Amino acid sequence: MVERPYVLLSCGMSIDGYLDDASPDRLLLSNDADFDRVDDVRAGCDAILVGAATIRQDDPRLLIRSPRRRAARVARGVPADPVKVTVTGSGGIDPAARFFTTGESLKLVYCASGVADKARDKLGENATIVDAGDPVDLQRITQDLARRGISRLMVEGGGHMHTQFLTQGLADELQLVVAPLFVGDSRAPRFVYDGTFPWGPRNRARLAEVRQIGDVVLLRYGLTERFGE
Repeated sequence: MVERPYVLLSCGMSIDGYLDDASPDRLLLSNDADFDRVDDVRAGCDAILVGAATIRQDDPRLLIRSPRRRAARVARGVPADPVKVTVTGSGGIDPAARFFTTGESLKLVYCASGVADKARDKLGENATIVDAGDPVDLQRITQDLARRGISRLMVEGGGHMHTQFLTQGLADELQLVVAPLFVGDSRAPRFVYDGTFPWGPRNRARLAEVRQIGDVVLLRYGLTERFGE
């Protein structure tokens, strides 16, 4: 039995490795063609995970945009949208965020043990709260997702989530889109932060695909033997 889902990390970044700039407005790093590609990847996944900081900063909906793809999912006997998943150590999530108020799919909130009750009181029936240990344990989270029938998980950020999945060896694939611009501001959020990564000079990640999509470039890396499942 597979102990965790196949985990795909998806990210758009600037040439110098930033997910956004430091302004209040969101920096759009991609283009319409790539947004449609991401929509297609989402449609093939059972769940989408973002960190609580991404919910606070970007207020994402995490829904399938294409009516055709939504209909195809329903025809396969699954919900029109993937399960939404987030992780929080503080429980500081707004129940009015679009993560909770849009879509009919299940919303899972994995919390540090000490704030699980606080999160239940705050979110009520808007989400299912799951104790994820103290500190939060990603291995425990992925195992719980597998028990819930999640076989393919898409992680969409932010940088701290990417860093944790990568440094803990829990990512099977990385889809990295590079936009033709620089941010040049260390206050801005990065794709990854400091850590010990399994892939280094003696264990290089496998580059499986390079694809130009308008003015951005998709780099697709295989990180484990499960790549391509």
